[in-house]
Amino acid sequence: MATAPEKLLLRLEWKVVRRLDGRLQGAHRTVHRGSGIDFTGLRAYGDGDDARHIDWNVTARLDEPHLRVFTEDRELTVWLVLDRSASMAAGRPGRGKHDVLAELALVLARLFGRGGNRVGALLFDTGMLRVVPPGTSRRHALRIGAELERTAGVRGAELEHTSKARGGKPRRASKRAAGARGGATTDLAEMLDAAGRLARRRALIVVLSDFIGDGDWERSLQRLARRHEVVALRIVDTADDVLPEAGLIVVEDAETGEQLVVDSADPLLRVRFRAAVDARDARLTAGMRRAGVPVHRIDTDRDLAEALVEVVARTRDRSS
Repeated sequence: MATAPEKLLLRLEWKVVRRLDGRLQGAHRTVHRGSGIDFTGLRAYGDGDDARHIDWNVTARLDEPHLRVFTEDRELTVWLVLDRSASMAAGRPGRGKHDVLAELALVLARLFGRGGNRVGALLFDTGMLRVVPPGTSRRHALRIGAELERTAGVRGAELEHTSKARGGKPRRASKRAAGARGGATTDLAEMLDAAGRLARRRALIVVLSDFIGDGDWERSLQRLARRHEVVALRIVDTADDVLPEAGLIVVEDAETGEQLVVDSADPLLRVRFRAAVDARDARLTAGMRRAGVPVHRIDTDRDLAEALVEVVARTRDRSS
């Protein structure tokens, strides 16, 4: 019997991968050239060439600097940095942020892997880190899916245990209740630093997160972007941006777990909530711009293939 990741990947291959096949291959452009191990010859040194590639023996014989030339390796190593913190559980059943993250991870692993690139994954939750080493096959994409399912199972068990201990029904996850294991909020800087420690050679790093958390993540992102090509896919649900007009409701802070009873119909509260959302988005956009990292918004209610086609188009426009 097919496992849940196998069923999900099969569905995504029919609905998404077939529509995207060929659009992503060759779409990644970078000023950083690959390296290879197959020696092909020598050529004279020119302005701007890397002096580390000079063949000093030939240079001494010919009395003119010459470079060793190798066949260039165009294959990428791709790291998917997957945010598994509690705020990623927001959204309607079956289409929450963690569901969209799982679909994105499987699609990207399958697409990049089909092009001969090696894809690895880092699954991050504060206090917990799971790593899937880079690989290329369809089976490898399923391995990433299995790890995502495993972390989702752990998350669900923790939430059920927390809910029973409080004598209530299962609730939407909060960062403190299920993700912090010590009271701290999700540390985005720690997640990015973990990616930097794993990716020792230059790689394409795709960060999939809602970017709800704390820590001096901007410095960590700048360090990561200096060594690697970094792309951010920000997964957003309506619950992140809109306060429902439903009278008295209980709201829970996704970072701290603090709960408050508020009047969602209060005009002043709605204005302050909107201002806070706009300020958060502005800080994120400014931080990404300073780090030179493109950030693409992926809404949970949007068609995944259309969203990825738009990401590819924006990436090409940025590179041209």
